[in-house]
Amino acid sequence: MMQRQQLVSYLDQELKAGLIKDYCPNGLQVEGSEVVRHIVTGVTASQRLIDAAIEKGADTLLVHHGYFWKGEEPRVTGMKRRRLGSLIQHNINLIAYHLPIDVHPEWGNNARLGAIMGCEDILPVPGIAPEGVVMQGSVDTTFDSLTLTLENALGRPCVATESASQSNISRIAWCTGGGQSFIEQAAMAGAQVFITGEVSEQTIHIAREMNIGFIAAGHHATERYGVKTVGEHLAAEFGLTVDFIDIDNPA
Repeated sequence: MMQRQQLVSYLDQELKAGLIKDYCPNGLQVEGSEVVRHIVTGVTASQRLIDAAIEKGADTLLVHHGYFWKGEEPRVTGMKRRRLGSLIQHNINLIAYHLPIDVHPEWGNNARLGAIMGCEDILPVPGIAPEGVVMQGSVDTTFDSLTLTLENALGRPCVATESASQSNISRIAWCTGGGQSFIEQAAMAGAQVFITGEVSEQTIHIAREMNIGFIAAGHHATERYGVKTVGEHLAAEFGLTVDFIDIDNPA
């Protein structure tokens, strides 16, 4: 077991949360138990994940997508009241890290997706803040093989446009989650394929006109692995009980 503040301070330091400008507060979002023994990790602090944490008897919920986003409705009513009420009633801490979990060079969503794709020589695409939100790396594959690797690893079909499918792929770029707007920077950095979680209508036209392959592999699916890896580290480092619970989302 460990003190809540000790855990939050450790994560703040390791994830460099204070150095990253984000769209939401990182770290402790809802105060619960002062002592942490049992953590549930998951992608998004939905009601289903909260209910699963309550059923597990967890005192802490650690997620990638928490609450209090920029521009979010501030009133505590409806769905927000139910979520916050469940956490407070059961004395559960909610700890959330958004961009810090995306960009961490070892535990982050981008790092873990790069490993799934078998990338080497991994570097950030320059000029995009925070550093590491879009990554690039070397591969030796084809467009179809890369798509199949992702579909098999993530357990779902991808949306793909095959601009680069006729040649071998040696350089790719990626951004987990909703990173489709970075496709032009990826193309200008020399990537032959850009991989992200989501697709917008204009993304396909950009891919075709800039002659870059594009794969959307799912926002949730591409962001399962960062928070899971952080939880595994906490279990090994501090002897805490940690359960990763995947509340699936087709988006």
